[in-house]
Amino acid sequence: MTTFENVTVTKQANVYFDGKCVSYSLQLPDGTKKSVGVILPATLTFTTGAPEVMELIDGECKVTLAGATEAVTYRGGQSFDVPGDSSFQIEVLSPVHYVCHYG
Repeated sequence: MTTFENVTVTKQANVYFDGKCVSYSLQLPDGTKKSVGVILPATLTFTTGAPEVMELIDGECKVTLAGATEAVTYRGGQSFDVPGDSSFQIEVLSPVHYVCHYG
């Protein structure tokens, strides 16, 4: 899927880590929530409340999930799961365009 149809978009951007990550919140007609955004080259740590699936549209990064000892490299076209009430460290090698699927 390359587009989302009939969504509600929050106009105010979510800006994290001094602008290194910028996203917008979406809500689909069925109530499903997602965010779409870009993470610029940096090493950042994110925390989660609900489980998430991070779908990479473009870019490259290394991800270390909480409790893991080694990073895994992901590129556009791939995704990774993050458990709820957890965290992950992401080292962005080239700008990452992503969709975060919640729940």
